[in-house]
Amino acid sequence: MKRILIYSTAYYPFVGGAEVAIKEITDRLFDYEFDMVTARLDKKLPVQEKIGRVNVYRLGLGEPKIDKLYLAKFGHLKGLALHRQKPYDMVWAMMASFGGFAALSFKLKTNIPYLLTLQEGDPIEEILRKVKLIRNRFNQIFSQADGLQSISNYLEQWGQQMGFVGKVAEVVPNGVDVSLFAKDYPAQEIKELRQSFGFDSNAVIVVTSSRLVIKNGLAGVIKALKELPENYCFYICGVGELENSLKQLTKSLALEKRVVFAGYKSHHELPQILKASDIFIRPSVSEGLGNSFLEAMAAGLPTIGTLVGGITDFLQDGVTGIVCQPQDPVSIAQAIKRAASLTPEEKEKLHQNAMKIIRERYDWDYIVRKMNYLFNKILEHENM
Repeated sequence: MKRILIYSTAYYPFVGGAEVAIKEITDRLFDYEFDMVTARLDKKLPVQEKIGRVNVYRLGLGEPKIDKLYLAKFGHLKGLALHRQKPYDMVWAMMASFGGFAALSFKLKTNIPYLLTLQEGDPIEEILRKVKLIRNRFNQIFSQADGLQSISNYLEQWGQQMGFVGKVAEVVPNGVDVSLFAKDYPAQEIKELRQSFGFDSNAVIVVTSSRLVIKNGLAGVIKALKELPENYCFYICGVGELENSLKQLTKSLALEKRVVFAGYKSHHELPQILKASDIFIRPSVSEGLGNSFLEAMAAGLPTIGTLVGGITDFLQDGVTGIVCQPQDPVSIAQAIKRAASLTPEEKEKLHQNAMKIIRERYDWDYIVRKMNYLFNKILEHENM
């Protein structure tokens, strides 16, 4: 049985697209053993545990900033110790981030095959600004990789531009749990949940599930409400560094009754919230892929987004969703009005078109088959 060492900056209970992808993939690949080295990030978390089929080793004191830097600088040492006990056949870096630096160091010490996955959603310019003092080392995360997996065509192009010269490169996106997000719920249950949002009974509820960061463009949606009738409301699921400033913006525009900051919502809470809403929106400034869009589409909501980054892989205006311009409240308001005016037949057509793409490209079983193929190709090249 082949053994794979994963380096990821974070892992469960911290959950984003990357963490979900690791678990969905590792839970389905029974021909491999998986260990992971990650940052601890929280003092309450054990330094070692098994999550699904992954043996997780956490490094650090439980202080996020310190632990991430420690992982980047010294994470390879834990991997080398584990490698001496029972050798690995491949090292897998989840993103060109803190864990990516650790995977690079491990690769340079062992020369075993190295797979880099690109899941980045932040603006490329911002990423490069943060690493400008160690740019040469950052470039090596790409140039030393034997394989490259990107979750969108946009990120694959970036990987190539950053110097990837390995033998195997594939676009393999994150998937959508269709059974979870397309599930139907009792009408009364959805009605009660919708009422719990606190809006008037005639509200048109626009929802988002997004980190409250600049790249997701949520300030534009709040400003767009001033261009819309008073029954249009915004339900925000997520937390982040802009929470206070977005709340201040809401207050300054006298929109407190029309905007609800619902805080963090788990992956299992979101399907019902989506079903209880009318329109999904995230007017992103940048996006690696955007799983939240696909989940909203699977739930049957008219979905509004921008044509940036990986969103262009699945969002077609008037075909699978509705397009607006980033950081443009007037364009955002127009897109929301357009989504609200769709007939039931038009909504269903968007939903069916989106589901066709989701089933063809974003089904987890299909994605796992592609990842298995990618693992095999990387290992074959090493043995040639």
